[in-house]
Parts: sequence; structure tokens; C-alpha cells
Amino acid sequence: MDAVFFSRIQFALTSMFHYIYPPLSIGLGLMLVIFEGMYIKTKKPLYKRITKFWVGVFALTFALGVATGLVQVFGFGTNWATYSRFVGDVFGSALGAEGIFAFFLESGFLGLMLFGWNRISDRMHYLSTCLVALGAHFSAIWIVVANSWMQTPTGFKVVGEGLQAKAVLTDFWAMVFNPSSVDRLTHVVLGCWLSGIFLVLSVSAFYYLKKKHQDFAKVCMKVGLIAGAIVLCLQLFSADSSARGVAVNQPAKLAAIEGIYHTQSEAPLTMLGWVDTENQTTKGIKIPALLSFLTFRDPKAPIMGLDQIPRDEWPPVQPVFQSYHIMIWMWGFMTILVIWSWIAWKRKLLEKSKWLLSGLVVSVLFPLIANQAGWFTAEVGRQPWIVYKVLRTVDGVSQSIVASQVLGSLIMFFCIYIALLVLFLYLLNRKIQTGPEAEGKEPQMDVYRNLAAAVPKE
Repeated sequence: MDAVFFSRIQFALTSMFHYIYPPLSIGLGLMLVIFEGMYIKTKKPLYKRITKFWVGVFALTFALGVATGLVQVFGFGTNWATYSRFVGDVFGSALGAEGIFAFFLESGFLGLMLFGWNRISDRMHYLSTCLVALGAHFSAIWIVVANSWMQTPTGFKVVGEGLQAKAVLTDFWAMVFNPSSVDRLTHVVLGCWLSGIFLVLSVSAFYYLKKKHQDFAKVCMKVGLIAGAIVLCLQLFSADSSARGVAVNQPAKLAAIEGIYHTQSEAPLTMLGWVDTENQTTKGIKIPALLSFLTFRDPKAPIMGLDQIPRDEWPPVQPVFQSYHIMIWMWGFMTILVIWSWIAWKRKLLEKSKWLLSGLVVSVLFPLIANQAGWFTAEVGRQPWIVYKVLRTVDGVSQSIVASQVLGSLIMFFCIYIALLVLFLYLLNRKIQTGPEAEGKEPQMDVYRNLAAAVPKE
């Protein structure tokens, strides 16, 4: 185990912990726009109470997202200095755009959204909510654009040689609209929306089970089910487009995703299976010719296998295969729950179905798991390249660090992130247990006071 191995583990750890929070913020941003829009249109106090409750949850996820995201920036400089030097000209433009168009917009109007109740007009407050939600989406746009460039790099040229080589941006818009950016951005944003939607459904189901805040739960459940049904359908089309793009741009990743070792026509789609890496076969439940049809709209179309790709450019097949199928199954579980819930809702049985409500409470984990598995598939499936076909991962690590240094920081970050996760869950549970504020009260600021109290004083 060398510095490269520990650096990869550390970046994966910090990324996965961080990515718990931004999807919730983006998804809740969408729900806030819907709920407050309902209040602006109808002036019903209930909708205002609902909005105030979810504003408090949004603030918590936003705070933890900022705190955990800062580590990512420092990690580029400490563990991946060679990579940072190589991509700095390209990434600087994308991340600079995020700072200008996303972070400043989101943080600039966050205060008005949190503390502007009864201090500014309802319409001005709604505008603030919309701009905060838009800022959260802008952040996703530029981060995904930067990452998509790593998957399908365009709009650049390499100057220099060896350790002095670097990618120089030649066409900003070619970088932004690289071959995978639009598909990946659509897929990521829809996944974020599902995180917020299923958090709303989970809390609503919890209140149904506890038989409290029923008026709150009824509205949130109905809006959540409508939004969930729409977004799950959109995600299906997005997944199809993304997979077809991977087949064209990263055939090695597609081969790993489906465990295709040998190029074949009428390639089957594996629904559930296991990859025998020693014998280079995949066993499981398969639907004949479906992969070829979905990929090229032709059941007889050949799918390139790993046998057509140099052995030193193969991604780790088993982890990529399993993580991709975990993501697919999570989508399936969410779809089944939403359909089941709609049937129960129409038959007026939802409030009495403890098993279904319990499933909805747990369902908040499904989009979170799907998002993590999706990013794992995308990043590990790109290996051994950190910038696809341009720079290998092993060549991007800092030259001056040693394994013991990275291991020490890895342990430290793990302990800090676990503490932050425990704090997040504690504060979130406290907010949920308290429930929405009574009519006429200001939203509780306990979340922000507790976060401030957790910061050590000098």
C-alpha cells in the first residue's frame, strides 16, 4: 500500500461523505420553490409553515455541505499536486465560474431566505428562495462540467513535457459542452431532486406513523409523490441517454458495467449477477439481446468487450459492475414504493398501511445510495485514467508525500467526518421530532446555534 493507494482512498472517503449533503440541498431547494410557490398563490398559512420547516432542514444540509466540501479543495493541492498542475488552467475556469455564479448567488440570498420572514414582502422572500435554489443548481452545473471534462476531455491542448506538462484551455465552450456534460448533468440533478423528494416523503411517513402533524404530512406526501413519479420517469430516460453516451465515449466502462469480457452481438442485459474475474465470465439473471438493443437500438448490434482494450486500461470490473447494478436496483425500489403509495393513496389506505409507511421512512436512503453508487461507477469505471486517455491516476499524485502521511490524514478525516455525520443526524432528528412551528412563530434557530456551539472557541 503506497501513497497513491491511500490518496485514492482518502479522496473517495471525503467525496462520499461530502456528497451526502449537496444532493439533499439541491433536492430540497426544488421542494422549497414548490411549497413556497403554493403559499404565494393561495396564501394558506399551512403552506408557509411547511416552507419554514424545510428551510430549516435546507440550512442544515447547506452548512454541512460547505464544511465537508472545503476538504476537497485542499486535497487537490496536498495529495494530487501533479494533477492540479496539469488541469489547473481548465479547472480554474470551471471552478471560478462556480464561485461567481453559484456560491455567491446562493450564500448572498441565504440570509434573506432564513431570516427574512415578516421582514420583507412575501414575493421578495420567494425570489430569495428561488435564487438560493438556483445557486445550488449552478454549483452542480459547474462541478459536473469539470468532472465531465475528466471523463471526455475536449477544448484543450497539452503543452510541456513530463512533470511540466499541463492542459491549456483553448475553447471554453467546448470544455463546457464536452461530449458527456449534458447527459451527466441531467442525470446528477435528477438524482439530487430524488434525494430531496424522498426526504420529504420519509418525514411525512414518519408523521403519519406517529399520528402527528397530519395536515403537514398530507400536503408533503401528496406533493412528494407527484414530484417523485415525474422525476423517476425522467431519470429513466436520462439513464438511457447516459448509458448510450458511455458506449460511444468510454467503451471500457460500459464493458465493466455489464461484465462484458468478449465482444459479442445480441449482448444480454444482466439484471443481477456476479463477475468471475478469474475466468472472465459473468453469471446471473440475463435478458438476451437487451443490452445491444438499448445501446444501439438494434438487438444484433455488437457490444465491445474488454478483449478489444489493452489489459492495462481495464477498470476494476467487479466493483464497477456491482455499484452500477446497486444504482439500478435503488431506482427500482423507489419506483415500486411510489407506485404502491399512489395506489394506497387513491384507495385511502396509505395512513393505515404501517408496512408501506415504514418503507417510505427508510426510502430516504435509496436515492442517497443510488447517488453514491452512481458516482462510484463513474469514477472507478474511468480508471486507470484520472483524465481519460490523457493522464493516468498514478501519475497525478503528489511527488513529495509518503504513505504514512496520507494514512494519518485519512484517519483524521474519517474521525472528523464521522463526528460531523453524527452531529448532522442529531440535529436533523431534533428538527423532525420538534416538527413544524405553530402559526405565528418564527422558525427555530436551534440548528444554527448548535452548529455554532460545535465550533471550538479560541
